[in-house]
Amino acid sequence: MFVAYTIKPKQRYAKAYGANLQASTKDMIKICKVIRGKKLKTVKRLLNDLNLKKRSIGGKYYSKAVAEVLNLLNSCEKNADGLALEKERLFVHASASYGSRVNRRRRKAAFGSRMKYTNLEIFLIERGKGLMMPVKPVEQKKENFKGTQKKSERKKSEEGVKK
Repeated sequence: MFVAYTIKPKQRYAKAYGANLQASTKDMIKICKVIRGKKLKTVKRLLNDLNLKKRSIGGKYYSKAVAEVLNLLNSCEKNADGLALEKERLFVHASASYGSRVNRRRRKAAFGSRMKYTNLEIFLIERGKGLMMPVKPVEQKKENFKGTQKKSERKKSEEGVKK
């Protein structure tokens, strides 16, 4: 399965993607806006407090969405450990979008017939001095292709070769 990620960071990073998570997309988007750009330690503390109902966002706890985000964040943290990223320098970038549409079978009314699925991606980006990803040098292409030359230039170059 090919996943088109929303960003490609210049710094070193770890990523995790959750497809069709069973939580409200609207709630996931609110949580992603709150945690985006913050340090990993701060985000984990906030999500744990939301999960234990010690803190709230706008008077709500978003229990189901927080559990899914926390689960994926822990997975992404394990990926960062595997890539030997420094935990003190990790910042979170999270984004959520609508998942696939699945209709639930009901006998009577259509109320509650559509299931809520969400796609969620989390990046842990290592920020600080000298942490850029190594960039491969781009090979220069030949400039004189037949298709890019004008006809008059092509004739001149062909006449020069014949002489």
